[in-house]
Amino acid sequence: MKRRVLLQAAAAVTTLHDRARAQALNRVARIGWLASVHFSAYLHRGLVIDGMRELGWVEGSQYVVESLSYEGYMPRIQELAADLVRRRPDVIIASSSATVGPLMKETSSIPIVFIAAGDPLGSGFVTSLARPGGNVTGLGGLGEGLFAKSLELLRQALPSAQRLGFAHNPDFPFHVSAMPQLDDAAARLGVQLRKVPVRTQDDLPALFAELARERVQALGLMGQPWQQPRGALLAGLCLEHRMPALTPFDEVARAGVLMAYGWRISDLARRLPYYLDRVLRGAAPGELPVEQPTRFYLTINLKTARSLGLTLPQSFLLRADEVIS
Repeated sequence: MKRRVLLQAAAAVTTLHDRARAQALNRVARIGWLASVHFSAYLHRGLVIDGMRELGWVEGSQYVVESLSYEGYMPRIQELAADLVRRRPDVIIASSSATVGPLMKETSSIPIVFIAAGDPLGSGFVTSLARPGGNVTGLGGLGEGLFAKSLELLRQALPSAQRLGFAHNPDFPFHVSAMPQLDDAAARLGVQLRKVPVRTQDDLPALFAELARERVQALGLMGQPWQQPRGALLAGLCLEHRMPALTPFDEVARAGVLMAYGWRISDLARRLPYYLDRVLRGAAPGELPVEQPTRFYLTINLKTARSLGLTLPQSFLLRADEVIS
């Protein structure tokens, strides 16, 4: 008898999901997008569109993207999150850690799929990576010791450097939680570490002024959403101030910063359509496990090294996944 009840309940749930799937496939789905840049200008837009097409979703006829951009000005995020939620899209893409929290404040019912969130568990976006719970899931999570590894890479690239800087955002919980590992790594490497707060691109002039006063010889940058669209600006300042720097984003290294070490957003963009497809076909976000990156890449811009007058160790160059020459 109990088994029959359980089977009937399971059948009822399946029927509800089938109806949701049918509804999703028989009308134009609406996908919300909240990011530092509009979806039309998103560097990996093509990867998302191609992935959606492979799963049977054609932009314009099967789905549309309603895009809002805070253009690097983070104080606008909460206002835009409220605006996007009022539009009642079927699912919302949160493009970074900075947008997830504001969206969660505005809705507990609309599915939210994040991409490139630094520490979804530590930031409180999900209750578990395996079973997120609630209305939020997605792609993200920094590997254990990533920032310490970044500091080690800076030292290996510049063996004579004794004073290293690290730019972080004190408003990001996963940046704050990484401070002890940076301190431990600096002690282990025998270098002096200068941690400098940077919240937006507007703080960059003050950052480089502080690095000059402290005679910092190389700079690590923790990931922030303004970095990718402002890669050329950041690279120009690094060249102007003769500052070797490491960023998490390979796109920023291609723009002219010396090195990048971290996940590739392109990998996450390729995987994003899977989550959108599952949610639009009726899957509960809280039942979809958060996927963490399985590979981290080292990108070196050799042109920038030459411009800075640096000769990087050959053994270090051989470790790179990509060398821009």
